[in-house]
Amino acid sequence: MEASHRNRALALAAMFQSAALVKDVAWRGQCDAEQLDTMVRSLFAFEAGTLEDVYGGIIHLRRGLKILLEQIQSPNGQVDGEISRYVISMLYLERKLMKQPGMVQTLRDGIEVAAHQSESFGILHDQVVSRLGQTYQNTISELGPRIIVQGEQNHLGNPHNAARIRALLLAGIRAAVLWRQAGGSRWKLVFGRNAMLAEARFMLEETSEAS
Repeated sequence: MEASHRNRALALAAMFQSAALVKDVAWRGQCDAEQLDTMVRSLFAFEAGTLEDVYGGIIHLRRGLKILLEQIQSPNGQVDGEISRYVISMLYLERKLMKQPGMVQTLRDGIEVAAHQSESFGILHDQVVSRLGQTYQNTISELGPRIIVQGEQNHLGNPHNAARIRALLLAGIRAAVLWRQAGGSRWKLVFGRNAMLAEARFMLEETSEAS
C-alpha cells in the first residue's frame, strides 16, 4: 500500500462513510444500499492492487469524502460528534487488533466464510451480513471497549439492523488498517492535514466530473 496523502484521504473517507451508515441504520433503520454494498464488498477485496480497487473506485466513497471535509475543516468547530466518535473508536480498536495476530486470523477466517456465502447469495444477503456481524462479535467486541452505538431502540433491537451495524463497523476497522498501511497516524492528521484535505477536495471534484 503506497504511503500517500491520497491513500490516507481515501482510507479516512471510508471510515467516515462507514460511521455515517452506522448512524443511518441506528436512527432510521435503513441506509443507502449502494453505499452499504461498497463497504461490505471492501471486506472481501483480499487481493486488491490499490486502495481505490478495494472500494471499486473513488466515486463509491463520495459521501465519505464529503463528510471528511465537513468534519475536519469545519470553520466553527461544529462537527458531528457521533460520527467522529465512531471513527476514533475504529482507529483505537484497529491498533489493539493488530497486536493480536491470532484474533486477526480468526477475523480473516470469518470474513472468508462470508465471502464464500456472498458468491451464492449476493453481497447484502441476510446470511452474509449476519456472518460478518457474528465475526465482529467474536473478535472486535472481545477487545474492548465496545463501541456504544446511539440510535432508536426499536432499530437497534432489530437483529438484521444489529448485524448491518456490526458489519459496517468491521468495514470501518478494515479502512483503519488501510489508513495505517498508507502511513496514517495521529501526527499525519496534524501535520499532513492540509495536504490530505487538498487531496480529498480534488477527488471530490473528480467524482463530480465523472457523475
